[in-house]
Amino acid sequence: MTDKPFHSGFVSIIGRPNVGKSTLLNSIMGEKIVITSDKPQTTRNRIKGIHNVPGAQIVFIDTPGIHRAKSILNKYMVEEALASIREVDVVLFLVEADAAAGSQESMILEILSEVTIPVLLVINKIDLVPKELLLKALEQYARLYPFREIIPVSALTGDGIERVVEAVCNYLPEGPLYFPDEILTDLPERFIVAEMIREKVFRLTHDEVPYSVAVEVESFKERPDGSLISISAVINVERDSQKGIVIGRKGEMLKKIGMQARREIEHLLDTKVFLELFVRVRKDWSENPRMLKELGYE
Repeated sequence: MTDKPFHSGFVSIIGRPNVGKSTLLNSIMGEKIVITSDKPQTTRNRIKGIHNVPGAQIVFIDTPGIHRAKSILNKYMVEEALASIREVDVVLFLVEADAAAGSQESMILEILSEVTIPVLLVINKIDLVPKELLLKALEQYARLYPFREIIPVSALTGDGIERVVEAVCNYLPEGPLYFPDEILTDLPERFIVAEMIREKVFRLTHDEVPYSVAVEVESFKERPDGSLISISAVINVERDSQKGIVIGRKGEMLKKIGMQARREIEHLLDTKVFLELFVRVRKDWSENPRMLKELGYE
């Protein structure tokens, strides 16, 4: 009797901004590896989550929201998402149950019309709509594209998540174990730490600040006995007024950002953390190709 073949592959999670792609990935992983917020375009890079099940390994890729980009940074983000489609074995197209297909969904469906790999539709936020609206969404999308499967979920509550994983496994090719079983992501710890700090800026500051923020971890030093990690990070903004908002009156906002970020970082690293934050103005960095490259957007 021969062993069953092992299956593995890469799966891209795509959709317009703010549909819950990062929340979906975190829910699948059972661990927070991607930052989230209620503001669109939170994710700026392709981020891998490595999920192991008996007989298979799935490498999920969370992507920036696909939209009609104008700024250099936003064009970079959209290209990151589109590039992921060309490099994977399965695509999960995530939409919202409480919103009809609009121009952004039509644009994505036009892109998907050119791919030959399996595309699964995942309808998110089913906890927010009555059954009749969900059925309407199912019917509408079934008419628009020949999806291999359509799966209703709530990324927030976890409803339907196991079905997504099972469905993906059905379309994975035979392949190797790309990553060791214990690895959840291929992202370096410094990157995740920077993202956790950026998330707190997103959640705590005014609307005009988050999209002008990039975080750099400049120092990451661990004591030999592992009892403490000292981290120094810079929050880059584009204008002096934004620097004032991030620092806050008597430094209160920066202190709040640091406290909330430190708690999550300590959970991630499973040790005590000393976190030191600075704020620096890098004028119009999101429109400067050289600065974008320096900040990791290539």
